Amino acid sequence: MSNDQRIARRDFIKATAVGAAAVGAGVLGVPAPASALGANDRIRFAVIGVGGMGGGHVGQLIDMSKNPDLNIALTAVCDVFDNRANHHANRCGGTAYRDYRQLIEKAEVDAVVIATPDHWHAKQSIDCLEAGLHVYCQKPMTLHWEEAKEVYQCVERTKLAFQVGAQGCSDDVWWKAQEQIKAGALGKLVWSQTGAFRNVPRGDWNYGLDWGADPTKNLDWDLWLGPAPKRPFELDRFCNFRKYWDYSGGLATDLLYHALSHMIVALGPQFPTRVVASGTNCAVSDREVPDNFHVCVDYPAEENAPKTFEPGKKTLTAERDGKQVPISEYVLDSTPGHTMAMHATGANDNGIPEIIRGEEATMTFEGPGLVIRPQGPYREKRPEISVAREPRSDHMVNFINAIRGTEKCHLDALTGYKCQVAIDLGCRSYRERKAMLFDPVKQELIG
Repeated sequence: MSNDQRIARRDFIKATAVGAAAVGAGVLGVPAPASALGANDRIRFAVIGVGGMGGGHVGQLIDMSKNPDLNIALTAVCDVFDNRANHHANRCGGTAYRDYRQLIEKAEVDAVVIATPDHWHAKQSIDCLEAGLHVYCQKPMTLHWEEAKEVYQCVERTKLAFQVGAQGCSDDVWWKAQEQIKAGALGKLVWSQTGAFRNVPRGDWNYGLDWGADPTKNLDWDLWLGPAPKRPFELDRFCNFRKYWDYSGGLATDLLYHALSHMIVALGPQFPTRVVASGTNCAVSDREVPDNFHVCVDYPAEENAPKTFEPGKKTLTAERDGKQVPISEYVLDSTPGHTMAMHATGANDNGIPEIIRGEEATMTFEGPGLVIRPQGPYREKRPEISVAREPRSDHMVNFINAIRGTEKCHLDALTGYKCQVAIDLGCRSYRERKAMLFDPVKQELIG
């Protein structure tokens, strides 16, 4: 890092406010370097948030740093809980920070892995991007869809690598599915299904309580809260944050983001038009979020969909004596497109297979890849097809290659943003008990 860049980063830190409620508010970021790092340049990583997932990333990056072909190093970690930060700094031989802003200012790093609670993802991603750092942000991309839009816009402006950490998107089978669907192998898309299923008798996300966390000694509780509503320290919120709406969307942001992200890679990423959700707390009541959650997401039709599918007043005709004559008038009030059904629970692990259904054929994921089986009326027209997955960079290697300019991120900012809209609107539909309508062109809520 040059001295000029260090000075610019210090100016950047002075311009930010940790508690800014509006993500990116008041950020006067340094001009981000758009040039990629070459194969001979060592990429220096930092991990922000080193709890369960972040601690796993520390181990992952330590192992990867032993591979000379990757040419990376983990040089810093950050956590508001000193015990965590110091432990993982000792593991990697790097520097520990409590405040991520100080890491941005002082650490000699090129890229960060963000594994903090969901409510921090947007601001930390934007701050790091504005400071010239490439970002790998654990899923969900953000807590709310408006934040994801701001992150996407920041990535477009800075031209830096940004990867959302839903690792399944680096499975080649989803890209093979996308190729087949684009080629018309299923005909018109009808509906798809995906989900996430666990059975945790005492309730998912009860990771345990760390009684050593003390906001008067070794934990910055106000910094942990950050953009979330201010409140006194509560140990369960700190240790098991996914149970609470202020910091997470529960099943939606933790598990369904994984499931939906790779499915929309397969389908071709789109913004939704309507999202409806329902759910219950059927097995545990020690949380705000449901342990049984179901979402239907409507997506727009393909670009070449016939005009007859557009909503409005219609006239039905039939042939009589060689002419088309009207036989009925009606109003078509549904929108053209296809539907994604998502199901998730923490109380039963007997799940459903992932399936993409078209009018002419159905795609399942089995064996070495995927299988496309024709629907009955189309068996003479379409043969059964099997497509095997091929080697593809895993998620973190893909991110490293994107930093070097040799690959595109498998779950980039735009796809992550489109996924976040559906996930967040599912949470809002459940909480507000109504359907959420979205305009994919204007990228805004309707009504």
